[in-house]
Amino acid sequence: MIRSFTHTMLNNLRVVCVEMPHLHAAELAVYLKVGGRNDPPAKAGLSHFLEHMLFRGTEDFGSSLKIENAFEAIGGAPNAATDAESTCYYSRIHPDHVRRGMEIFASMLLRPTLAGIEIEKRIITEEAREDLNEQGEEIDPDTIASRLLWPRHPLGRPTIGTLDSIAGITREDLASHLRGFYLPGNSVVVVSGPVRSHEVFSAAEEVFGGWLGGAVPLARPVIKRYTSARTCFVHDSDSQMNLQLAFLGMPRADVRFTPLRMLRRLLAGGASSRLYLKLREELGIVYSVEAAIGAYDETGCLAVDLSTAPQTLAQAVEVTLQELEIIAMQAVPEAELERVRQSYIFDLEFSRDSAYEMGGRYGWGELMRVVRSIEEEQQAVRNTTGSDIRETARAVFAAENLRLVAVGPWKKGMKKRVRELVAGYAAGC
Repeated sequence: MIRSFTHTMLNNLRVVCVEMPHLHAAELAVYLKVGGRNDPPAKAGLSHFLEHMLFRGTEDFGSSLKIENAFEAIGGAPNAATDAESTCYYSRIHPDHVRRGMEIFASMLLRPTLAGIEIEKRIITEEAREDLNEQGEEIDPDTIASRLLWPRHPLGRPTIGTLDSIAGITREDLASHLRGFYLPGNSVVVVSGPVRSHEVFSAAEEVFGGWLGGAVPLARPVIKRYTSARTCFVHDSDSQMNLQLAFLGMPRADVRFTPLRMLRRLLAGGASSRLYLKLREELGIVYSVEAAIGAYDETGCLAVDLSTAPQTLAQAVEVTLQELEIIAMQAVPEAELERVRQSYIFDLEFSRDSAYEMGGRYGWGELMRVVRSIEEEQQAVRNTTGSDIRETARAVFAAENLRLVAVGPWKKGMKKRVRELVAGYAAGC
C-alpha cells in the first residue's frame, strides 16, 4: 500500500515521503517553484542556465565528475529539468542512502561554486541553436505558439532563452537568481520508494535545517490576451510541415482539469483516438498525432501536434478543426467514453509501480498546491460525464483561443488556404 506523508520544517521547507514498500529503488527529488517565467526581461534562460551550473561543482564536490561519482556510489544518476514554472533536481538512489543523496543535492543547492560559466554558456548556446533555422529564426512550434498565446509575457519566451540573452548572463545574475528563488519556502524535497517517513524527515532536518531564506518575488501575472484566432508561418528547409494547433486553456487548479485530460485522450491519446484514426488510419497523411496540456498558476493551453507533407497541410488543418468542432458539439458515445475512462484509470493504477511518477505526483503536486491521490483522481475520472467533456471542449476550442503554427517548406498558396480555414472555423464558432 502506498502512503504519502508531508512534513513542514521550521524554515518552511516542505518534505514529502511516499512510502512504497513493494519497490527496491528510491527516487529523491528537489522541486523549486522557479522557471522561465521568473527570468528578468533581458535575461531569458537564466533559470535554465542556473540549473546547468549547479552540476559544475560545489564547495564539497569540486567538479561535475565528482558530483556524478558521488551519486553513482549510492546507485544514482542525477538529472534536472527546468520548465516555465519549476525546476527539479532528481536521481534514483539506493533506499539505504537517502541521507547521502540529500547531502549531495544540498551541496549543489546551497554551496555551488558557479565556476565554468563560459564553457556552460557554449553548451547551452548549442542546445538553443537546435531550435533555429539557417536564418536564425525560431522553428520550435511550442515556443512560437507560446509567444502567440501569451504575447509580451515571460510565458511566451523560450525557457532556454535566446542567443543574445544567454550570451549576456553573468555570474552575478546567477548568484542573484540563486539568492532570490532557491529558498526553503519555495522548495519541496520528496523521497519515494521503500523508505519510512520518520527516517526521511529526520534526515531532511539534519541536512536542510540550516537552509535559510526570505520571501520569494511574485511572478508577473498574465493579463493581456488576443481576442481572435492567430496564425504564424515560419519557413524551414525540412521535408515536412510541423503543425501545432494550440488553444488557450485553463489553470492547473481549475475544476475542469479532469475533463480536459480526458478530452486530450479522446482526441490524441493513442491508436484508438479520434485524430489518430482520422488522420493516419483513414487518410494516411500523418505518421502520428499527439496532444499535450500545459497548465500554470493562472492560465494554460491544450496543443495538438502533427507533421505532414506540404501538399497535405491544408487537409490536415481542415480535418483537425472539423474533429474539434465535432467533439465540442456532439455527445461522446458512451462506449468510447467508457473505454477512455477505463484506460485512464488503469494508467493511474500502473503508476503505483514507479517511484519517479509517485515522487512527481506528491512532490510537484505539493509544490504547486494541487496534490491529489491516485484514488481521488480515479474517482474524479469515474465522475466525469460526456457533458463535462463537451462543455470543456466548447470552452477551450472557442475560435478566439486558437493559435496555429506551421513550420516547414510552405508556399504562398498554402498559407492563404490555411488562413481561410482558420477564418471559417472562427465564423462557425
